[in-house]
Amino acid sequence: MKNKVRNYLAWLISLAFIVLGFIKRSRKKAQNGEYILSIYFHNPSKKLFEFCVTWLLKNNFSFLTQQDLLAISTNQKEFPKGGVIITVDDGWQSNEENIVAIANKYKLPVTIFITTEPVQNGNYWWPYVDFAEKNNIGDFTVQHLKTVPNKTRELALKKIKESVSLPREAMTIEQVKSISKSEFLTIGGHTLTHPILPNCDDEQSFEELKASKIIIEEWIGHSINSFAYPNGDYGTREIEYLKKLDYKIAYTTKPLPLTKEALSQIYELPRFGVFENVSNLEAICRMVGVWQRFFKS
Repeated sequence: MKNKVRNYLAWLISLAFIVLGFIKRSRKKAQNGEYILSIYFHNPSKKLFEFCVTWLLKNNFSFLTQQDLLAISTNQKEFPKGGVIITVDDGWQSNEENIVAIANKYKLPVTIFITTEPVQNGNYWWPYVDFAEKNNIGDFTVQHLKTVPNKTRELALKKIKESVSLPREAMTIEQVKSISKSEFLTIGGHTLTHPILPNCDDEQSFEELKASKIIIEEWIGHSINSFAYPNGDYGTREIEYLKKLDYKIAYTTKPLPLTKEALSQIYELPRFGVFENVSNLEAICRMVGVWQRFFKS
């Protein structure tokens, strides 16, 4: 009931943004070349993702690749009018059908950032914690575990997993290998275990970045050079590690336009998030950055 009320209110607010011309003005700014729409998803339904893609196409946006952004950042290509870059975090099992199939259908580039341990073991760490909290197993919450040292998070998660077993939600290794063969898909790094990187010590942080890159490259048979920070959290240490590991481009979750100035910080690129279960109207508001101007989530 709480989610239904929230979504209905969000739909009304989104409708107001459209009626008041906020969407039109933001769309025109992007189409006039003031900024690129940098949009990310996690685990959307096929219906929602396809709606977003077709809306962007109907409004004459041109889909960019990671290589396009790198070329634009070094002035090898002009900053585009109506450019959009689509990225997806984590590597959820449903992404194959809901994201990759749509990318192939419309022949549009998409990047999926893969967290390797869930692919190997079946699930991400936060569903275990959510399940434990709802069933009164332990006294941990996801939000709390995002604020503690990573070794503390690992110990808490180990304890939870002794009592909790969940079905697979992440892609399998075979799925990762399969989707990597699509000419429209780029695979990037997203760490081993999806920790909050600033909560890791130096050795952990570097290993999360290095080992996951090696594993992905072994799976897909070629190098990767793009990365997304888990939870959007990072520091100068992580940027230096990415450079050392030959990553060329990295994404935050800062809800800001991808302007020429922002693109000059190639390891700190902003993105507008479109979350699961939002209405089509809210998705539009989120894609063009209007929603984020007024709300934090």
